[in-house]
Formats: sequence, structure tokens, C-alpha cells
Amino acid sequence: MLPVPAATPTVGTTALAYALLGVVLGTCSGLTPGLHANNFALLLASVVPSLPGPTVALGAAMLAAGVVHTFLDVVPALTLGVPDPATAAVTLPGHRLVLDGRGREALRLSALGSGLAVVVALLVAVPVTRAVEAFYPTLRRHLPVLLAAVGAFLVATEPTWRRRLAAVATIGVAAGLGWLVLDLEPTGPVAAGGVLAPLFAGLFGAPVLIEALSGEGVPPQADPTVTLDPRTVLGTASAGAGAGALVGYLPGVSAAVGTVLVLPAVPGKSGARGFLVASSGANTANTVFALFALLALGTPRTGVMVAMDRADTVASAGVLLGTVCLAAAAGFALVVSVGDAYLRTVGRLDYARVCLATGGLLVVLAYLFAGSLGLAIFALAAVVGLLPPVLGVRRVHLMAVLGPAIVLA
Repeated sequence: MLPVPAATPTVGTTALAYALLGVVLGTCSGLTPGLHANNFALLLASVVPSLPGPTVALGAAMLAAGVVHTFLDVVPALTLGVPDPATAAVTLPGHRLVLDGRGREALRLSALGSGLAVVVALLVAVPVTRAVEAFYPTLRRHLPVLLAAVGAFLVATEPTWRRRLAAVATIGVAAGLGWLVLDLEPTGPVAAGGVLAPLFAGLFGAPVLIEALSGEGVPPQADPTVTLDPRTVLGTASAGAGAGALVGYLPGVSAAVGTVLVLPAVPGKSGARGFLVASSGANTANTVFALFALLALGTPRTGVMVAMDRADTVASAGVLLGTVCLAAAAGFALVVSVGDAYLRTVGRLDYARVCLATGGLLVVLAYLFAGSLGLAIFALAAVVGLLPPVLGVRRVHLMAVLGPAIVLA
């Protein structure tokens, strides 16, 4: 059962103030490449004893930061690391839209995907959680087989046998990297996040920036009109919510993996736009389902939930669900208002310098969160992260890096 104690006016006011603080933190983390709301949440968890007010208010701050981050992280993802048009075939779908001058539309598609997925997730989270509760012991026993099936499906969705073999090789190398580094315990100046921050910055951040060094940057962007019809937007956002449920309850499945799994169920051809809507929806809905997984099953599935659980901030489902709604509304508004300015600003700058500065920031963050070992992990992960574009396969296969930790847990 979900805990739903009544919140007193004092608790409610304090939680609102902390939730607004979380919106600010999530905005900062979402707009900063390489910085994740999980890092903020883990830092907050370490200072719980010294903060005034009830712990549920701090939980509201962590949760709001996590939700807002999932809305805003698309802004630097679309704007930074835009490659040369000649390599567009193997770039992220959002980058292809930016190269076509449709970056402003891409921002709105992402905001719609995240916002609609939150609504769908809140409507179905209770029955889905009850169903998961009934099957969770069986699911946990067969988790390695299930993850292997997910990996096989991802490989099968590659269009040619050569690319399927390349995908298998990528999965093997990524899993080997995870086996090598995930059990390490670095001690960086800021002890929050362990090796995951440099690992993911290396796998997914550095390679995109390296590819973009030869690119021409952000071209002029056209009007923000959304060209997908409303029914397709709703369908792909709902598919994203379904992917978010997979991510929220199933260890080792990322938003991108979940999107690849569910998007074939959406009728019609929505292309890069549909993938962007669905993946954004999965990214945000994941936070909602992960919250219910924590409340009902006691199993934290994201860094934010780990921090909330560690700090014992899960006390009132009502306060936390209200925080989700507030943060989702703020995130939607911020994507539209801040995203266009972000695109214009980066478009005016020397793009090679932007890429180098962003790469330098990733290096600094890798050191802050994991020390000198973090720098080594970042460099090794960056080499592995270059495999998908070189081999012509999707980057989603790199998520196999988490496989060893999940299977052996």
C-alpha cells in the first residue's frame, strides 16, 4: 500500500518551498551537459541532518529536480554535439531535426512527449504497480533471461546482418567495460554518484562532441510549428509512458532501450519526430513509475529514488505526487521558454570552441565525482562510446554496460 498520511499546512508550505528549490536545481542540472539531477539528489541526501523542516520536504526537492531535469536535458542534447550533415544517418534523431532547421519544433515535441507521458503515467501507475507487485518475485528470479531477451530484440531491430553482428560486438565490449569498472569505489572531491557520472559522460557525451568537432554547428532554425498530427503525438507519448514503466520497474532498461521496444507498437511512420516524443516521454514517465516502485515495492530504480530512500524522505505520497505535477508544469514551460534562446545563443558561437569547452566541462565533472580514477574511466568509456558510429549501429547498445552489475546483484 502507498503511504498517504495527511500533510499539515506547515508541512505542505515547506514542501512547496523545497519543491521550488528542486525546480531550480533541476533547471541547472538539465541545462548543464554531463551534470545529472541524480548528483544533486545524492548531495542533498548527504546533508539531510543539517537541513530544517520535515524530510518529506527534502524529498520534494529531490523529486522536483529529477522531474524538471528530464524535461530540460533535451536542450543541451539537441544543441551541443550537432554533427556534420554528412554523418546525419548515424546521429541521434533530435540532431537530424536540428540539422534540418527544425530544432525549435524538436523542443516542443520533446516537451509534449514528457508532459503527456506524465499524465498517462499518473493515470495508470496504481494498477500497473499492483500488477508488478504480483509478478515481481517471478520477474526478479528470471531477470537475466529477460535482459538477454531485451538485448536480442535490440540486435534484431538492426536492419542488416552486418549491423546485427556489430551490435553484438558493441554489447559485448560495453558489458566488459561495466564488469571492469562498476565495482570500483572512487573518492572524488564531491562524493556523489560514484563511477556512473564519468562512465556515462564518456560513453554518451564525449563521442558526440568528438563527432561534432568537424560539424558546422547549429544552423538557422525555422518556425516552431509541430508538424506531427495530435493523434500521433498522443500515441507516441503514450508509448513513451509504456517505455517509462519498463524503465521504472525493470533494472537495466534505459529510456532509449524502452523506446526501441515499444515504438513498433505505434501505428504509422513518425520517424525521428516520433522517436523524440516517445524517448522524452519515457525519460520523464520513468521518474513517475520509479516513485511508485519505491513507494510500493521499496525498490529504488533511479539515482533520485536511491537518494530519497537513503535519506528516508518517502513519507507522504500526496506531497510527492503533487510535487510531480508542479515540476512537470514548470519543466514544460521552461523547455519552450529557455530552449529557443539556448539554440540561438549556441548558434552564434564558434562551434568548435563550444564542443571543446563542453568536453572540458565533462572532464572536470568526471574528476569532481570520481577523482583521478574517474578521469581514467571517462577516457576508456569515450573510446568504447565511439564504437556505435564507427560500426554504424545505434548507441542504445552501450546500455549493456549496466548488465554485469544487475545480473550479479
